[in-house]
Parts: sequence; C-alpha cells; structure tokens
Amino acid sequence: MATTPESIAPPPTFAAVLALIETLRGEQGCPWDRKQTPASAITYLVEEAFELMEAVIADDTDAILEEMGDVLFQVLFLMVLYRQAGRFKPTEVLACNLRKMIHRHPHVFGGDTLDDADQVKRRWREIKQQEKGKDRPSVLDAVPSGLPALLRAYRVSERAAGIGFDWDDLAGVTVQAESEWAEFNAERNRMPEGDGTTRKDRMAEELGDVLFTLVNVARLAGIHPETALTAATEKFVGRFKQMERMAADQGKRLDEVPRQGLDAFWERVKAREQDAGQATSPSDAPPGSDDR
Repeated sequence: MATTPESIAPPPTFAAVLALIETLRGEQGCPWDRKQTPASAITYLVEEAFELMEAVIADDTDAILEEMGDVLFQVLFLMVLYRQAGRFKPTEVLACNLRKMIHRHPHVFGGDTLDDADQVKRRWREIKQQEKGKDRPSVLDAVPSGLPALLRAYRVSERAAGIGFDWDDLAGVTVQAESEWAEFNAERNRMPEGDGTTRKDRMAEELGDVLFTLVNVARLAGIHPETALTAATEKFVGRFKQMERMAADQGKRLDEVPRQGLDAFWERVKAREQDAGQATSPSDAPPGSDDR
C-alpha cells in the first residue's frame, strides 16, 4: 500500500503540528527546514498573513481554511525555533498571552465597567502604556515602524486620536483633505525651479499629506483604508483582465489597442457589471479619462 499524506496524518492537534515541525527539523528531516532561522521564517509568516487577508476579503471558505493553517504553521515553526535555541517554550508563549489578555480586559475579568467599544479601546491603550512604562515614552512608539505605509498611517492616526488629537467629525477631515489636495495642485502648477528636483520633493511631500489625510477620512468614516484599497485594487484587476480578454477576442494584445478603444472596453466592462446588478459609482471612469 502506497504511503500518502492521509495515511500518515496524526490527529489534528497543536501538539501534532509541533511534533511534525520537530521531525522536519530533525537529522532525518528536510534540509530546507533545518536551515531556517527566525529571521528567515518571519518573512514567510508575513507572506502567509497577507494571503490569509486576501482569502478573508474574498470570503473564500476553502482558501481561508488553507491560509489560516499556513499562518498557524509559521507561528508554531517560530516557537520550535526558539525552543530549540533554548530561549523559551511554546507553553511560555501561551502563558504570556493569556496573562496579557486577561490583564487588558478588566471589564471582563475585573471590576471595571466599560459600556462601548470606544471605551474599551481607550482603556486598552492606557493599560498597554502602563505595561510598557518608560520603554515607550510616546504613545506612537507602540506602532511598528515596519508596517506597510498605509496600515502604519492608520495606526498612527488612531493612536493620536486616542488621546484626543483628532478632527471633530468626518466633515472636518474631509475639508482638510480638500485643502491638502489644493496644496498639491498648487505645487504641481508652480513653475519649475532649477533642475526641478526641489519641486518634485515638495510635490511628494504634499502628496504624502493628501494620502495621510485620506487615511483619516477613512478612519472617521468607519472604513479601514487597507481593506478599501485592497477591494478597489481587486476590482480594477478584475476589470483589466476582462479588457485583456476583449482584446484577445479581436486577435490583439491590450497594448495594441488605441486609447479610445481601451476606454470603450472599460465602459463595456462597467456596463456588464451594471447588467449583473453590481453597484458602481457614476464617477468610476477609466484611469486618465476626463470623467473623474
């Protein structure tokens, strides 16, 4: 009888996964797994986390199941690496996390009374700041510098808002976003100075202000900018691939189609979506067109 993954699979427990990793890292195991270090393994964890995010956004049950397992495997792999280095055991990781989660939920496991999610978030930050003490003199030090720029901007603005430094409402931050956009356009229309490098730097600074303010627009609107941008990007990718198929139906590559034809393809894709009952924005024009 042939050996298959199913015939040798142990019961699905965390202990079984840890044992599997130990086997892979053992003398008779996998050369690739044996050479991994925490520094190399963490890159795979980040990749798997993004793949899980993509699966969750797509609401694909099979993909979520698979990618969640991959994320879990990478976390447990790191635990084994540190256990083998004599740093700590997996049970110490769990114990540390349990203590922290219980301590940060005094409204559940203590005598605090918190009525809504906003109060919970404020109390969480207070407790976290107390835990870190003098190691993190700024509330913004809790935001990892290695986060993707969009997510870091969201977390930084969220922390600042947590101590009361925020716009009063969505209307206020929207006005600020319009002002930042006007400043970018003013810089864009300014006459070049010298070789134009300084002007470009100023434009980059103003565009950064626009993007940071739009992150706050999203936050005050109750929309996560990472999720919104991911969805918009996926929508564009889907439409673009339909345009490629339209070009192929004409025996062409998309880069062989003139701009007017590309715009026509874009409008046809949107019309198909509308016919299928998918909501689209009236201002959802092809990139670079005048209708924007």
